[in-house]
Amino acid sequence: MGEKNILAYFKSPEEAEGVAKKLQALRAADVSVDRFSRYAGEGYDPMNPITGSISSLAAITQDAAVTNTSAGILSAADPAASGMSHGGQGGPTGHDILLTAVVDESIHHQALRIVEEAGGLI
Repeated sequence: MGEKNILAYFKSPEEAEGVAKKLQALRAADVSVDRFSRYAGEGYDPMNPITGSISSLAAITQDAAVTNTSAGILSAADPAASGMSHGGQGGPTGHDILLTAVVDESIHHQALRIVEEAGGLI
């Protein structure tokens, strides 16, 4: 039989990891859990209020090839970063954990049921 892919979104890594273990018990061919954001890269590292240092800007002055700071700069410039706006464009949903699975066609419906029962969005 063939294989089917599943992309499911969760609110927490623990929810996704629980489903990943269940899918592995069903002998899924491949399962992975990753966090994603609107901007690629390492993300925004907020300023330390005591020292005033901003690690993402310090990395720019040291060596731009060492880290990708553009993601931090983009997310800090986003209207939603201030807390005064939802940022438009649909706003955040809170489902920033992606479970990706490859399962055999014979267990696909069972795997989808497991994801939905755990609160995942397919």
